Amino acid sequence: QVQLVESEGGLVQAGGSLRLSCAASGSVESINVMGWYRQAPGKQRELVATITRGGSTNYADAVKGRFTISRDNVKSTVYLQMNSLHDGDTAVYYCYADWRYLNFWGQGTQVTVSS
Repeated sequence: QVQLVESEGGLVQAGGSLRLSCAASGSVESINVMGWYRQAPGKQRELVATITRGGSTNYADAVKGRFTISRDNVKSTVYLQMNSLHDGDTAVYYCYADWRYLNFWGQGTQVTVSS
């Protein structure tokens, strides 16, 4: 199995940027897809972006062109660079890993965008 530890989120002004990271530990060699989901108050958890071990990426329409997901397989870490943030991006962001077709989640980190 794996454990996922996310970096701290934070408070950022609209139009600003923030970078999240998530480090995996444990049986990391069996991780295929890693990514990020988010959950805003009163809403369901939704996909933000995912990346395969080979580097193929997938983004939610809401973040395309603003967010970039990347991955360092040596460090077993996934990153989310978030630019041009707006209040609609305010949410708890969760790191995700697909480990042998089981889903593992980080503890979540709060990102708040102030307008």
